[in-house]
Amino acid sequence: MQLQVARIGKPHGIRGEVTVQVLTDAPEDRFVPGTELTVEPAAKGPLTVISARWNKDILLLGFDEITDRNGAEELRGVKLFIDTETVDEDDDDEGWYEHELVGLKARVGDDVVGTVSALRTLTVQDLLVVEDGRGEEILVPFVEAIVPEVNIEDGYVLLTPPEGLFELNKPEDKKEAAPADTKEAGQ
Repeated sequence: MQLQVARIGKPHGIRGEVTVQVLTDAPEDRFVPGTELTVEPAAKGPLTVISARWNKDILLLGFDEITDRNGAEELRGVKLFIDTETVDEDDDDEGWYEHELVGLKARVGDDVVGTVSALRTLTVQDLLVVEDGRGEEILVPFVEAIVPEVNIEDGYVLLTPPEGLFELNKPEDKKEAAPADTKEAGQ
């Protein structure tokens, strides 16, 4: 299966380097010189990494096939993928790919409360996106205290959400309105 690891941004310099939005927890393992990446759209690749370096907080990649700024500009917006079958099994002992989680039933105890529809990878922590029976999205912090069990084989994630988590993400007009304070000022 193909797993997106980055999206190419703007060119950097005149020698064909590009900035990338990193979508992997292990960029040092994914962008090793010599790594061949599948791309989308397919007509732009495949691309072979020849250099990877950090410029402040931005990863810059150079590719064997791109030697100048014009070529780099044509890659803007291209998605970079790796083949998950080639990823070392020990690489992600405690993690899951989004494609493994999407479609799993979200359970609280024995009750099914929704279905995992996405995984949002953020800087601080990841969020599971759970679609409830009404089609609304619930954002669940993907931490062990709230998601103590992921069972791929049996098709579910077990949640132990804190009180109010499922109401927290609802639009204001769908939350129960709090009783208005009827006291007048000065009384």
